[in-house]
Amino acid sequence: MSEPKTPTPAGDTYKGWVFKWTNYIKGYQRRWFVLSNGLLSYYRTQAEMGHTCRGTINLATATITVDDACNFVISNGGAQTYHLKASCEVERQRWITALELAKAKAACMQAESDDSGDDFSTSSPPVAPGQGGGSQNSEVQSALRTLGSKVEDLSTCNDLISKHGSALQRSLSELDSLRLTGEAGDKVRQVTERATLFRITSNAMINACRDFLALAQAHSKRWQKALQAERDQRVRLEETLEQLAKQHNNLERAFRGAAQANATEDNKSSAGPGKGEASDEDDDNEFFDAVEEAPEFITVPADPHFHKRSSSNISGFNSEMCPDDQSLNEEPLVMNQESLSQDLIPLKKRRTRIPDKPNYSLNLWSIMKNCIGKELSKIPMPVNFNEPISMLQRLSEDLEYHELLDKASKCQSSLEQMCYVAAFSVSSYSTTVYRTGKPFNPLLGETYELDRRRESGYRSLCEQVSHHPPAAAHHAISDRGWTLRQEITVASKFRGKYLSIMPLGTIHAIFEKGNNHYTWKKVTTTVHNIIVGKLWIDQSGEIDVVNHTTGDRCHLKFAPYSYFSRDVARKVTGVVMDKDGKAHYVLSGTWDEKMEFSRVMQSSRGGENGTEGKQKTVYQTLKAREVWRRNPLPEGAETMYYFTALALTLNELEEGVAPTDSRRRPDQRLMEDGRWEEANSEKQRLEEKQRSVRREREREAASQRTSSQSEEAADEDSLTDPSIKSAPHDSYQALWFERCEDRITGEQIHIYKGGYWEAKDRGSWEGCPDIF
Repeated sequence: MSEPKTPTPAGDTYKGWVFKWTNYIKGYQRRWFVLSNGLLSYYRTQAEMGHTCRGTINLATATITVDDACNFVISNGGAQTYHLKASCEVERQRWITALELAKAKAACMQAESDDSGDDFSTSSPPVAPGQGGGSQNSEVQSALRTLGSKVEDLSTCNDLISKHGSALQRSLSELDSLRLTGEAGDKVRQVTERATLFRITSNAMINACRDFLALAQAHSKRWQKALQAERDQRVRLEETLEQLAKQHNNLERAFRGAAQANATEDNKSSAGPGKGEASDEDDDNEFFDAVEEAPEFITVPADPHFHKRSSSNISGFNSEMCPDDQSLNEEPLVMNQESLSQDLIPLKKRRTRIPDKPNYSLNLWSIMKNCIGKELSKIPMPVNFNEPISMLQRLSEDLEYHELLDKASKCQSSLEQMCYVAAFSVSSYSTTVYRTGKPFNPLLGETYELDRRRESGYRSLCEQVSHHPPAAAHHAISDRGWTLRQEITVASKFRGKYLSIMPLGTIHAIFEKGNNHYTWKKVTTTVHNIIVGKLWIDQSGEIDVVNHTTGDRCHLKFAPYSYFSRDVARKVTGVVMDKDGKAHYVLSGTWDEKMEFSRVMQSSRGGENGTEGKQKTVYQTLKAREVWRRNPLPEGAETMYYFTALALTLNELEEGVAPTDSRRRPDQRLMEDGRWEEANSEKQRLEEKQRSVRREREREAASQRTSSQSEEAADEDSLTDPSIKSAPHDSYQALWFERCEDRITGEQIHIYKGGYWEAKDRGSWEGCPDIF
């Protein structure tokens, strides 16, 4: 390495090559350091000075210490620490001198800034390299003195104009009251003199105003340039941040390739903690991600006529033949997919568009100023984060691919039926891939009906049955022999860079034919890039779809996204097994595109070793057949919140729905129409109304408990009666659902008790609360 050049001063700017500690692998690396205006910045090369700064430390709050003849350390209290080494002791001393001088000046400027408060000098343009901070400050002070003197001139002229104007007015009044006598000439001369003085003073004021205006315009241009420079700097910082994110991604991919190339080499023991801070340079960082999980099983193609041959063992396998030989062909599971919709003729034309999403910028200050002095639970979140549908409508979107349940109801085999139910459980996530907006939180007692009985043979009802915690009950029934019900409570955790949303609750699907009863739960939804970057959504976790009638089971695994994974993104895999644990079908695909099934011809243990030395299961399967594919998005969906064809119709106004239906919610309707400011005001009004109703309900419940305890005070057993002590604080009861214990899961859930559709037929909604 060539000898570093001696640092060169340029005014208050100091530049030169210095060695900087990076990590134990690369040690000290040569970097180009620039000291200017109390800031010490460094770059890999001089060419990077115009676009990529690798790090900056403010000397005003930093400490400078000397290690030995050539080494010195700069730290600002732990957040940033630079371990530096000069080429010789003389060079080190030059840097120390320059750094101490720059630190003193920076501390002095910071003290002056603190003393002046909101002084105008804090808005002055940034000092360019090579210019002294003192000359810049004196120039601003001189401009302020000049402006102040002009303002004083204007004030003096204003006083004189007021004085002479009043005198002129009096003279004119006297002239008007005089008769035509000899004194008229004197009065006229007096008025003329005062008018002349008024004109002179006015001209002086006009000239002073002109000078003030010219001076203000001259400085205004400078301030505008300074403001534009700050804006440009912000844009450059944003672009730099985006570039860093891309470089981060590329480096992780490069690390993955290097890890694969060195897979055959012995692992080196990891080094201890780095000296000082970890290097913040892109090429000096070590990136780690979740280890790619090995697949739980392997599928290999089988001969379609395998079952016609003898069941001799294959080398290396302990084979088990599937017992259902009568189904070992490549025919579809049940019937042609188009046969179900041949006789369905839509009786009502549904809308295919909604108003385009306005391009409103999100003003964080407009949100924060509404939070001052308020409790966290009462802070109104703007509709900018929402999409114009409620959580009840989003829950109803699970029925977008109801055809899968229609086909499942006609299956002869419960194992075949399980394939369709499993595909249906995956299909509900296909609408989330682009949908980063948050649905409106339903008000307590809010309902939503989706009546597609004449078009698709089903109708569904959702109701918000609890507010703390928020819970929604859903019941759908089809004329084609299936019923779907669920109660979902959402829990969320903010983890800094991402938000995890965990739906709690069990989904039930019951089929009349065979009386098969299936249950499953939802996986975790993760929203990434909450703070910086473009939002994107991932689904991860495992689902067990269980047939409680036959004991059949399907285990689905949603693979989380990983930079290191060689599989396709958003991958889902699963195996359908009977009650004895024998595999009959393998499911594979992605939750945002399609799912396929393959008939298992033979299962065996062997092959590659999985994690922790366990052997993987190898399934020999027939050719995969498609069981579900996502419907394409409507034209122009990117301007309509990426809604699907079904989602576009969910908030369409319909006659005869309950007064608590989400379609009647005013803030949601205003947002859909593009009137977001009015929607924010209406949303705040509805939330406050809900709070006041809840407080009144709690007061009534407390009053009832007090009176009940007073009536039973004479009873000795009343003191230990658990029913009194555990009386609920909120006496709210759902209107269309009743709380009971589920006989399958043992959970306390809300089940539809009937009466809604009958009330709709009668047009009688007397029991519905006024929530809007």
